[in-house]
Amino acid sequence: MAVAKADYVKFTKEMRDEYTILVPTMLPIHFKLISNVLVRYGYKIDFLEDVDGNIKESGLRYVHNDTCYPALLVIGQLINAVESGRYDKDKIALLITQTGGGCRASNYIYLLRKALKKAGYGHIPVISLNFNMLEKHPGFQLTLPMLYRMLYCAFYGDLMMLMANQCRPYEKHKGDTDRVVKKWVNRLLDESSHSSTMRYSHVKKNYRLIADDFNKILGDTPRDKVKVGIVGEIYVKFSPLGNNNLEQFLLKENVEPVIPGFVDFCLYCVYNGLVDYDLYRIRPFKAFGSKFLYRFLLKKQRYIRKMMQDYYPNFMPMADFDETQKRVKGYINQGAKMGEGWLLTAEMLELISEGVNNIICTQPFGCLPNHIAGKGMMKPIKERNPGVNIVAIDYDPGATAINQENRIKLMLSNAER
Repeated sequence: MAVAKADYVKFTKEMRDEYTILVPTMLPIHFKLISNVLVRYGYKIDFLEDVDGNIKESGLRYVHNDTCYPALLVIGQLINAVESGRYDKDKIALLITQTGGGCRASNYIYLLRKALKKAGYGHIPVISLNFNMLEKHPGFQLTLPMLYRMLYCAFYGDLMMLMANQCRPYEKHKGDTDRVVKKWVNRLLDESSHSSTMRYSHVKKNYRLIADDFNKILGDTPRDKVKVGIVGEIYVKFSPLGNNNLEQFLLKENVEPVIPGFVDFCLYCVYNGLVDYDLYRIRPFKAFGSKFLYRFLLKKQRYIRKMMQDYYPNFMPMADFDETQKRVKGYINQGAKMGEGWLLTAEMLELISEGVNNIICTQPFGCLPNHIAGKGMMKPIKERNPGVNIVAIDYDPGATAINQENRIKLMLSNAER
């Protein structure tokens, strides 16, 4: 049987040495560290950190305004970079992630290629970063050593993001937290560039040193500000570009933002391999691999959680994901796993269990998984947890920051510690 020829430009082995791969932003700390792993293994990478106002307009030129807002921003940022004059248009490639799920996020890559053709850049390769064998690019391959390093970049990122968010509202000298973040990002980038191996004993030592540095910022400062949790679609939840700098806005409102980590989303994706087998008795080999990987990741996360308990009450540790996934029982079935699916409900319940009763659910306008597992679950969550204060905020090209902020201020007017 003949196999259809791929209708996309492949990233070849010959391109690897000469081409610069552009990586869009989402999680500033995590993605910078992960991108550097690719540099460590011989790829030329440029992590895009520009978030100027032209990105939305660039996206609207090439993407329909009803398309998922994160897709519009990612495509706008990449095309902005292509047209910036910083790169040789014949020597660049673009990288974008694909989860392989039913969410529209898996189709961003096709929208990006369509936009590139429309803009006259159809020759530029678009690399799919996925773990489901959706596409193959001879010049771009993820090996086990690369994935191992990327894994710890995700853990480093979660630790720094969690501790930084607990420091910024209370720092005595403005900017101390950002200086510690910058110090450790640069140090980890340098270590990744010069170290031939990554020993777990050294990683654990770094965890402790990172925690010590953040702990010095807090000192004996009492943590008495209102806490506001942020959940939602992964891009607008994490990306300052996607949520109009939501964390900075909350800090200006004198509250402490609380955001579940990126590793939780990774654990959710892995755990869904077990859910598929439990519900449908399909893919038993994938379920076996998922079970092994789930336990491995959970063990690594639990080490950080245990380490952070040594800094209580200055810092609250991350939640145990195995407890988080159990919280949805009686609320939503774990078969609801399109996009963020049941994880979105679980994270709201996780925050409530930790005493964070004020929650912002960020969602792209028209995002079906969010309207069901996020906005749709607000009523039953409130009914079973009296006093919980939740608001859903839509993000799309036509939504103004002032309207979003006014809705958040209204929620904050009813917020309790």
